[in-house]
Amino acid sequence: MRKLFTLLSLCALSLLGGVSLHAQYKAGYSDLGDSETVSAFKRHVNTIAATMMEGRKAGSEGEKMTAEYITEVLKEYDIDVISGKSGDPFGILQDNGDTLTSRNVCAYIPGGDKALRNNYIVIGARIDNLGTGSMTVDGEKVEKIYYGANGNASGVAMMLELARMLKTNKALLRRSVLVVGFGASRESFAGSWYFLNRSFSDVSNIDAMINLDMLGTGSEGFYAYTASNADMNAQVEALSSELQPIRPLLTTQVPYSSDQVAFYDKGIPSIFFTTGRYSAHDTERDTPSIIDYETMEKELEYIYSYSVALANGPKPIFNPSEVVKLTGGVSGAVPYYDCDVKPSFLGSTDPAVFLQKWVYSYMKYPEEALSQGIQGRVQVDFIIGEDGKVRDVKVLKGADPLLDEEAVRIISGSPAWKPGKVRGKKVNAEMSLYVEFRLEKKGTRSFGFKKH
Repeated sequence: MRKLFTLLSLCALSLLGGVSLHAQYKAGYSDLGDSETVSAFKRHVNTIAATMMEGRKAGSEGEKMTAEYITEVLKEYDIDVISGKSGDPFGILQDNGDTLTSRNVCAYIPGGDKALRNNYIVIGARIDNLGTGSMTVDGEKVEKIYYGANGNASGVAMMLELARMLKTNKALLRRSVLVVGFGASRESFAGSWYFLNRSFSDVSNIDAMINLDMLGTGSEGFYAYTASNADMNAQVEALSSELQPIRPLLTTQVPYSSDQVAFYDKGIPSIFFTTGRYSAHDTERDTPSIIDYETMEKELEYIYSYSVALANGPKPIFNPSEVVKLTGGVSGAVPYYDCDVKPSFLGSTDPAVFLQKWVYSYMKYPEEALSQGIQGRVQVDFIIGEDGKVRDVKVLKGADPLLDEEAVRIISGSPAWKPGKVRGKKVNAEMSLYVEFRLEKKGTRSFGFKKH
């Protein structure tokens, strides 16, 4: 399993009192026409992605407050929460010897079939995000909050409203349902690993898993990824023949590496619902203003139908030969987010550090572009080899030839990285980054960053 961290069981729950967050979001006149579900989505997303949460970095007070909010809402919906008030805490031993404390939230909806109620469907969503960061703009240090409204306040909101619907209609469920908010997902899926290997004792009776991550930009697409599991795919196809407000596109390319990975490692069939990557991903622009709540409501109806079908149907079979291997991409390279151990630059696996410490520190704004007022962002793809060297740098989406050339030049000149690993073996890793060139005033320029 993952070697980046050691998980330590923490016996004592936090003694700190919780904070009720229900009053943090206030609806306005523009919300008067919202349905009950849209109103609930807005409440959840605006609370979880609030400034006071400071981006919900794993182990932070914001992540803890989010766990407390999820617990409070689940109890409001009369769902049995089987973790503590602040979640089920666990520790991650870091490279410097310190222990980062994160937490999962777990709730239970009992099934009604005597033969199947001791079997489970897990519905999960990650609760953490990147937290805060700083960058230098025109010589001044600027603090950023990575609010994570779509990544993944939207998925948590979907999980909460899906749990409410399943609880209301629990008489329809044959299997039991476990609703789990995973902490420290951005730390190599630590929360899901802890749940499966330390916390939940009846893993062998988990028949399937539904993962919800980044579901707030449905106007740009709605996708389902099953790692090509025939039974999970068949259920998607079966629902497609029924009247549904929206239907996901089955994809064989993983849209984003998320907590379903830990379930695949346990041989548990899983489906990942997402609206995919988006331009504000992992930036300070990922705020509630980008969320398409009306489409989220349609997605909820579909995912609810799928959940009921999965809870009541035959147990899906996990066939390892059907799982899409971690290849593909350029030259057989593994996508960056699919590496068990991600490539690191100057000791950090966060691509923002590479952008700050190398790209924006040494990049030169082309004088001709400056004089002509040319600005924009360039999407660059490249390989971090098994030897840590950067190669095969190319522009996927250009802005202007002058900017494109400079972006390729600076990334091609990168110092060596520490290579990524999959199952303990060094691999070629494929990374895609947005390099941004901005003109703020006449005659001045600045650089910003966006990750993809």
